[in-house]
Amino acid sequence: MPYLVEPDTHHQSAGEQLRDMLKSPGIVQMPGAHNGLAALQAKAAGFKTLYLSGAAMSASMGLPDLGILTLDDVLFFTRQVVRASGLPVLVDADTGFGEALNVMHTVRSLEEAGAAAVQIEDQVLPKKCGHLNDKKLATADDMAAKIAAARKARRSLVVVARTDAVGSEGLEKAIDRARLYVKAGADAIFPEALTTEAMFREFAAAMGSTPLLANMTEFGKSPAISAKELEALNYKMVIWPVSSLRIANRSQEILYRELAEHGTTAGLIENMQTRAQLYDLIDLKGYEALDASIIASRLPS
Repeated sequence: MPYLVEPDTHHQSAGEQLRDMLKSPGIVQMPGAHNGLAALQAKAAGFKTLYLSGAAMSASMGLPDLGILTLDDVLFFTRQVVRASGLPVLVDADTGFGEALNVMHTVRSLEEAGAAAVQIEDQVLPKKCGHLNDKKLATADDMAAKIAAARKARRSLVVVARTDAVGSEGLEKAIDRARLYVKAGADAIFPEALTTEAMFREFAAAMGSTPLLANMTEFGKSPAISAKELEALNYKMVIWPVSSLRIANRSQEILYRELAEHGTTAGLIENMQTRAQLYDLIDLKGYEALDASIIASRLPS
C-alpha cells in the first residue's frame, strides 16, 4: 500500500527499532540507498535497515564529497529515503555541520525527519572521503564534545562516532579516540579505512562489547570482507555506502554513450527496468485507488 494510507505498525521510534536490531543476534546489514527509489528496491530485496551516505548524496547533486552539503540537503535526502522505505536509516552527517550547538540542532532535525541513527566523523572542514589521503582531524576532545552534544540532544537516535585517525595517527591512537568517544556518549564506533582484516580484528578486540560498524565501500583502502566474516570478527553493522549509486551511474553512462552514438535506445531495452516493473515498485495502482477521480492507468500495448 502507498505510504499515504499504510497503517503505522511500529509503536517504536526508528531509533528504538534500530536499537532492538543491535541487541539481536547477527550483523545488521545496511546497504546504501541514495534516493527514494533505491530505498524501495533495497526493501524489496529484503533489507531491514538502510544507510544514507554523504558521498552518495553529494555525487547525486553533481558535487564532490568535501563537506559542501548543507543540513537542508541532508534532510531532503533523509525524508525521501525514510518516507519511501519506512525502514530505520543511518544518516551520514559528516562533521555535524558545526560545533556542539550545531550538532545538537543537526541531531534534533534528523530525528524529526525520521532518521534512526546519525554518524558524525572526527575530521575538520574541508573534510574528504574517508579512503582518501591527508585527512585533517579534529582534536579528540573537540570530537568528544560533539558526541556529548549529540547524546544530549537525541531522544532515541543512535549516535555513531566515526574516527578517521587510523591513516594519520595509527591504529592505537584511533582506538584511544574511539574509547574516548564511547565515554562521551557514542552508542557505536565506525573505524574508517582499516586496511587489513587483522586491523579489523584488532580494533574489535580492543573495543570489547561496543557495537562496531564496518565500511565495505568499493575502490577504497579496506579489503572486501563479507557480512558473515565481519560478524565473526565481532562487527555489529556493515555498510555498502555508494554501491547503488555506482551501479546506477555506470548504467547511465552506458545509456548516454549509446544514445549519443546511435540516436536510439533500442539496443539497451533488455537492460532496462520496464514500465510495468517501475509502476509495480512505486505502487501506481495503490496511489490511483486513493483518488476516485483518477482513471486507472493501463500499460501501453
